[in-house]
Amino acid sequence: MNKIEDIFIHGRSHNDWTSKEVPENLLHELYDIMKWGPTSANCSPARIVFIKTNEAKEKLIKHVIESNIEKTLSAPITAIIAYDKKFYNHIPKLFPHNPEAKDWFSWSEEFAEMTAFRNSSLQGAYFIIAARLLGLDCGPMSGFDNEGLDEEFFTDTEFKSNFICNLGYGDHSKLFQRSPRFDFDEICKIL
Repeated sequence: MNKIEDIFIHGRSHNDWTSKEVPENLLHELYDIMKWGPTSANCSPARIVFIKTNEAKEKLIKHVIESNIEKTLSAPITAIIAYDKKFYNHIPKLFPHNPEAKDWFSWSEEFAEMTAFRNSSLQGAYFIIAARLLGLDCGPMSGFDNEGLDEEFFTDTEFKSNFICNLGYGDHSKLFQRSPRFDFDEICKIL
C-alpha cells in the first residue's frame, strides 16, 4: 500500500480499539508533523490535550454522549482538538515578517473566533493525516457537550473545544462496511 491509500482510501474511523499502548514519543512525532500544515497567516490556533489516564478519561466521559462513551473509554488516547480564541497574540512570533498581522484578527472577537475555529479544523485534519501516516487509527467525533468539556479542561483560558478524536490501534475486525461518498459530478463544478 502507498501512503495515499493508507491515509484516505483505506483509512477508516474506528470505534473499537486494541489494547496496544500509544507511546508518548509518538504523540510528539504526530504533533511535529501536523504543525507544518498551513493556516491563515500561520496563526496556528489549535491547542491539543491528550487524554490518557483513567482519571482524565473519567472527567472527559462526563461530557460525551452515551453512544460515544465506550469507544472513548476503550481508546488508548483521546485528543481534544481545541482552539485559542486569542491566537492572534502569538502572531508576532509565528508571522515575524509582519507582526502587525495580529491586527488582521484582533479587531473583532467574532471574526477572530471564526478564524480560530476554521483554522483549528484544518489543523485537526492535519492531525488525522499525520496520525494515519504514523500507523495510528483515529475516531474523530463531535458528540459531546462543548461547554461542559471546556469548563472541565479549559477553565481560565481562552480555549474552546472543536472536536475530539480517539487515537490508537483500531480493531479492524470490527469495522463495518464503508459508507458511500459522492461522485465528483454530484458535488463539484469546474467553472
